[in-house]
Amino acid sequence: MSVAMRLAFGSIFVALIVLGLKYLAYLTTGSVAFFSDALESLVNLVASATVLIAIWLSQKPADHNHPYGHHKAEYLSAVLEGVLIVLAALAIFRESYQALFHPKDLSISFLGFLLSGLAGLINGVWAFVLIRKGQVLKSPALIGDGKHLLSDLMTTIGVLGGVGLAYFTGIQMLDPIVALFVALNILYTGWGLIRNSLSGLMDEAIDDDELHCIRKIIAHHGKGAIEAHDLRSRHAGKLVFLDFHLVVPGCMSVHDAHEICDHIEHALTDYNPGMVVTIHVEPESKAEHKGIIVL
Repeated sequence: MSVAMRLAFGSIFVALIVLGLKYLAYLTTGSVAFFSDALESLVNLVASATVLIAIWLSQKPADHNHPYGHHKAEYLSAVLEGVLIVLAALAIFRESYQALFHPKDLSISFLGFLLSGLAGLINGVWAFVLIRKGQVLKSPALIGDGKHLLSDLMTTIGVLGGVGLAYFTGIQMLDPIVALFVALNILYTGWGLIRNSLSGLMDEAIDDDELHCIRKIIAHHGKGAIEAHDLRSRHAGKLVFLDFHLVVPGCMSVHDAHEICDHIEHALTDYNPGMVVTIHVEPESKAEHKGIIVL
C-alpha cells in the first residue's frame, strides 16, 4: 500500500475520532456552535472517504481509454469536498437562524470544552501531517484534506471562544452568532478548494518560479541546440506535463538531436520526477529568436 493510501486511511480514522468527540461536546452543552463544529467534522469523514477513493483511482496505471493516466481523479475529489463543505455551511446557517429566533439554554460544562479542545488538537496535528506529506507526494487530494482540517481547527478555536463568551456574559444569542461566523468560514474554505481544483482540471500552467527553474535547466542542458520556444505546461494531479519546440542546426543528424533531447529530459525529471516531457525538434529555419537561448 502506498504512503498516500495509508494517509487516506489515517484520515478516515482521525475523522471518526474527532466526530465522536465533537458530537459528545454538543450533547453535553446543547450549543448550536458546537453542533456546527460537529457537522463540519461529519463532512470531513465523508470527504476523507472520497479522498481515499480518488487516490486509489489516481494510482491506477494508464490504459487504452486513459493514456495519460488517472491523476486528475484527485482534483475531482477536492471539488467534491468543496461542495460538501458548502452544503455543511448551509445546514449550519439553517440551525443558526432557528436558534436566533428560538434560543435554547446552554448547559456549559468543562467536559464539553475539554472534548472540543481535544478534537481540535487532533485535527491540527493531522492537518500538519497531511499538508506536509501532500506537498512531498504532490497530491492535491491530501493537501486539500489537510487544509480543510486546518480550517476545521480554526473553527473549533472560534467556537470555544464564542461559546465561552456566551456563557460568561449570559448573552445566549452569541452562540448562534458564532455559528454563523463558522458557516461563513466554512463557505470560504469550500470555495477555495473548488477554485484550486478547477484550476487543475482546466490544465492551469505551473507557477512562474517553477517555470523559471525549468527554463534555466533547458538553457543549461541543451548544449548543441540553438533555442527552445513555445514552452507549455499543465498540472495533472502529482504529474506535470511539459512540452516545447527545440531548434537545432539544420545539418544535425537525427541521432544527435535525439541525444540532446534525452539529456534535457533527464535533467528535467531529475528536477521533478513527476514531470512528463515532450520535445518537438525543429530545424534552424524555424528559430524565433525570442524563446530560451541555449547556453
